[in-house]
Parts: sequence; structure tokens; C-alpha cells
Amino acid sequence: MSATLAPTITTAHCGERLKALPREVLQTLRRGIEKESLRVRPDGALATTPHPAPLGSALKHPHITTDFSESQLELITGVQTSAEDCARELTEIHQVVFRAIGDELLWAASMPCRLPADEAIPIGRFGSSNIGRMKTVYRMGLSHRYGRRMQTISGIHYNFSLPDGRSNDEYFALIRNFRRHSWLLLYLFGASPAVCSTFVAGRDHPLQRLSGDTLYLPHATSLRMGRLGYQSDAQSSLAVSYNDLRSYGASLEEAMTRPYPPYEAIGIRQNGEYRQLATSLLQMENEFYGTIRPKRVIRPGERPLHALRDRGVEYVEVRLMDLDPFVPIGITADTMRFLDVFLLHCLLCDSPPDTPEELSAVTENKLSVASRGREPGLRLLRDGEEMPFAEWAGEILADCGPIAAALDRANGGKAHRDALEAAVAMLADPSSTPSARVLQTMKRDYDNSYVGFVLAQSRAHRDTIMKLPLAAEVAERFAHLAEESLEAQRRLEESDSIPFEAFRQLYLAPVRLSE
Repeated sequence: MSATLAPTITTAHCGERLKALPREVLQTLRRGIEKESLRVRPDGALATTPHPAPLGSALKHPHITTDFSESQLELITGVQTSAEDCARELTEIHQVVFRAIGDELLWAASMPCRLPADEAIPIGRFGSSNIGRMKTVYRMGLSHRYGRRMQTISGIHYNFSLPDGRSNDEYFALIRNFRRHSWLLLYLFGASPAVCSTFVAGRDHPLQRLSGDTLYLPHATSLRMGRLGYQSDAQSSLAVSYNDLRSYGASLEEAMTRPYPPYEAIGIRQNGEYRQLATSLLQMENEFYGTIRPKRVIRPGERPLHALRDRGVEYVEVRLMDLDPFVPIGITADTMRFLDVFLLHCLLCDSPPDTPEELSAVTENKLSVASRGREPGLRLLRDGEEMPFAEWAGEILADCGPIAAALDRANGGKAHRDALEAAVAMLADPSSTPSARVLQTMKRDYDNSYVGFVLAQSRAHRDTIMKLPLAAEVAERFAHLAEESLEAQRRLEESDSIPFEAFRQLYLAPVRLSE
């Protein structure tokens, strides 16, 4: 590891800023969830069927779409002002989905099921409109650049904002502190210490064999967020600064406009078929694999970076949460409450500017905890020196105490303090973390088989969700949304007025990234 790391984050002003937050702000924090899940056959193999027709259009449905693969559902809640309401809505979407997918299951873990040959993993299809074709070509580019297996990894994206409006500088301060401390979330909520051996077929890897079909690392928390997960050697050269919107935007714009020789070798088209959208380091903004992103709701046809530059940061998207395989919807309301406490801590504490050296060291800390987070005596780097993981984590959790208490005073009860106490307990006892529980359960009940464990969890979660009564008005609303989405896609396909190549060039024109 490098000997340079983040500056110590002080809490000198955190208490003052916490006291300055109005009660109504603490009562109405905004959060929403995007949850990815693979559709699998009853035997645990990847389902290669098309997106289920009863779910409507993956292009236009507001709550149910697909991610990279046609087999990879993405379930999207609205913006909610309580963790309970967010969990309730995500449960309702699951109820609708399970009723539409026949005997298929939703894979309950982040690392994928048994996978076929790379070329047999189906890429998402979004119809014949220019926008729909662009989404598919973008995914084809991802497959050429990184391989399809990596893209089948699934997770939870947690979208968070304060209702009183925050400046760009405040959100970027939150992001810097989040990156400095997000390794703690991997320890507390990482749940992917093992993988099916088909995931790394033909690849070099550091994993150890646990059973005939399962590989693992004994102290790993989140292989999804480690070197085998969402990583890119090409993007490792991209030192994106989070000091302000200007520097962040400049870093991304360069990556999306400067040709990258290995991707130039892939080409845009071959034998009349599109292979990728562009030959730059990033085809589009979403290709940048950050653990957290500044976001803004975009207008139809608008580039995300233009939206940020034009109207500022609206919310942050946390992208490192594994699916919790012990929970039917992949995340609990208690976990959301802890995330709210943690994100407020990141917002309220002092946040010095980052440096290229710090960005490199932050990445090393993240990778260390992803692969060795439960290792006794693990040390991370802070202020240029090694520091015990447990000591640093304990400091952060202690600093979160007043924030949890303030949220409970504003909302009643003690749910946020309970969520924080659960985190403190997991720090004291690594065997109680989700990653450790996954390995314990695999060993006890499934002969150390990752697929056996996750398949059993997936079946149990389906049964749990299907036993819940689905309100008639919810079923009717989602049936109507499905019909509306199909009609919206049809209208879009009929309204296109230019060829796809002209559309592609116009959409990717550098001028569309500017204010």
C-alpha cells in the first residue's frame, strides 16, 4: 500500500451543523432504492427468457426495468420520506414481479448464479426507437470492454438527499467523506464473500476453493466491490476529483471525449453491426464505476453531465451496497436508517479537498476491506500511517451517535440508535456480519455450496413474498403502468425522425455536455 492517505476528518463542526438542521429536515430525509436482481430458472441457472410481457416496457416503465442483461431486473422505488415507506414500496414491486415471472426466481445475492458462456448471456433489449437502440448498443460496448459476466453482478443503489436543498459544494463534501469512510459499509453490509466458480471461468483470480462449485476468500466482505467485481483497469487511470462540480465535470468530460486506443481497436461498427457507442474511455456517464455519484433527474434526451452542470446536484447515489441474501427484498429498513445516519455524518463533518494521492489510497482501503475486512488485526492507512481497522471504525460509529439521537428525537422512538447499536455489535463480533453469516450458513446447511445456499434463499424469499396479500389497487395500478409503458414505447418508436447513426452522433456531441 501507498503510505499516503486521507487527512483525518474532524468532527469539530459536526455538532454545530447538526444543531442547525431544522427538525422538519430530519423528519423528511429523502431516499429511494434501485435494486438489481437476476432472473433465474428453478434449478439456479440464468434465465435467458425475454423481459416478462406482463411487466410492460423495460424502456418506459417507471418502476420495473432491466439493467445490463435482459435477465437482470431493476426495481425502482419512488422518493420516500421514511425508511418504512421505502421498504413497503419495494415489497409491493416484488409482489408484482413474482406474479409475472412464472416459475422463475429472483437471485437473492449480488454475485451471480450459474452462468452460461459469455456470449449466451442476453443483453438488454429496449425496442427499435433510437433511444432504445442506444441503450442496447451501450450494453454491447460494455460486453466488449469488460465481458458480460462482470455486468451480471447485482446490487442496491441508495439515493439520498435532504429536503431543504443543498449546495453543490455541500454534496461534494458529503461525497468526499463518503469515499474516505465507505469501507465501513463494506464491513457492516457486505454479503458476497463467495462466488459460483462459473463466474471466474477462464480468468486468473486469487480465490480459494471452498467446494466443487464454490470459490471464496475466508475474510472477504464484498467480492462484488473487490478486484473481481466492478473494476476496470482502463478506468483506474481516471483520477476523478470530487472537490467541486467543475473539476468533477471536467474529469468526466475528458473521459467521454478523448479517444482511448484499446477501444478504438474495438471499433464502432463491424459488418454493419454496432459494437459500442464511442471509442472514448467512457461511452456515457453511467459507465464510470464510482461507489457514489452526484445525480440530477434528467429531462428527455438530456445528458446527465449537462443536467448536473445546468441545475446542480439534486441527490447522491450510493452504489456499493450488496444485496442482503437473508432479506426477501434485499435490504431492511434498519439498514436504510443506518445509511441515513452515515450519510448525514459525511455531510456534517469537515471535508478537506481530495488529492490524486488520496484518491489512490482510498481505493486501496476499499479493496482491503472488500477482500480482508474480517481479518484479525487488519490495518488501514490514515494520515500516511497504518491504523487498526477496528479503532478507526469505532471512532466513526461513535461520531454517528449524536446524529442517530437527533434523528430519533425528530421522528420519535429509537430506531436510528438501534440501527447504530447493531453496527457497533457487528464491529465487536465479526462473526455476526452478513458476510460471515453467509459462510456459516453455507457450511452448516449447504455443503459449502454458494449456489445451493442462494438458490434456497431465493426460493424462500419467493414463498414469503407470494404469501403476502397484494392489494387490489396496487395490482391495478401496476397493470395500468405496464400498459402505459408499452404504449409510450410504441409512440416513441413511431416518432423517430432521424436515422440511428445521426441520433448517435448528435447525442454524443461534446457540446451537449456543456452548460
